[in-house]
Amino acid sequence: MTTRSSLEAPRSATTGRVPPPQPVANAEASFAEFGLLGESACFRSALELVRRFAETTAHVLIQGETGTGKELVARAIHYLGPRRYKPFVAINCGALPDNLVENELFGHARGAFTDARDSQPGVIAEADGGTLFLDEIECLSHKGQVALLRFLQDGHYRPLGGRGMVQADVRVVAASNREFDEMVREGSFRQDLLYRLAIMSVSLPPLRARGDDVLLLVDHFLRRFARSYGRPRPVVDAESRRQALAYSWPGNIRELENAVHRQFLLADGGNLRLELAPQPDAPMPASTAAGVEGLADMDMKTAKAAVIERFERDYLEQLITATGGNVSAAAQRAGKERRAFGKLLKKYGIERERFGRRRA
Repeated sequence: MTTRSSLEAPRSATTGRVPPPQPVANAEASFAEFGLLGESACFRSALELVRRFAETTAHVLIQGETGTGKELVARAIHYLGPRRYKPFVAINCGALPDNLVENELFGHARGAFTDARDSQPGVIAEADGGTLFLDEIECLSHKGQVALLRFLQDGHYRPLGGRGMVQADVRVVAASNREFDEMVREGSFRQDLLYRLAIMSVSLPPLRARGDDVLLLVDHFLRRFARSYGRPRPVVDAESRRQALAYSWPGNIRELENAVHRQFLLADGGNLRLELAPQPDAPMPASTAAGVEGLADMDMKTAKAAVIERFERDYLEQLITATGGNVSAAAQRAGKERRAFGKLLKKYGIERERFGRRRA
């Protein structure tokens, strides 16, 4: 469940030891090494915060829609900072079953449970001295939130079945595609944990708000694919560039990269034409309101809730129909995490099998 970065620190040719971290001469230029490219004002503003965060060792919270590059930012914060010669360990909280959260975080001692024949370190021990990246932290269960909060308070933890406390020096960088204020209000995320994590926070802008950065990224991906496949770089036609700027990119940079990759492999004669997925048309507020009976008989709060419920139901049905019942594709278009999108479908009793092929 964990992944350690493949980047390694350079070692001294004479001693073989890792030299102490040196200040990064040009952090702005280094962002490109992590795929963080863009000239729009909103993106440059976010990168300036990232540069400043990298100079510290405090915890960081990264927010942004799915596909905006949250893990790339987390890696930049680590590798451009004083911990860059220490481990970077990444884990997706959405993949952690509730009964394994503490074991994954803190590890276990031999004999802690039936199959524990040997001691096993957790991700916090693996990241000691470095950075632990917790992606989709909104998926962390209440039990996991309590366990993480306890560790963040003083840097001590007890492995499952262990007899004593262990100390670890770990910087936590957490990421989410949801609004934390909303989660705190609905009770799904602890406010005290939010305070611990959001010592420094940055919000990444969606691709649709970044203007010509879309074209800059298209050219970047084409250069990369041309090197990877040893093929000439094709030319993107003017109509494709116009469409790329007009498209809303619900899957953000990840969707753009996939679209360019596919068309690069299919390109003939040195020309490339982007084929973008049709965007589902959300119902207009007026038509949504018209479909709700008796609005004038309700107070404003009740009427608003009724209109929102009708909009969400209509939007979800149109979206799941447009994707042939593919929940993952529909969630990506909606810009939501798959689990959260699935909960919305369940809330409104929408069964994907009624709207097309079954998901493999």
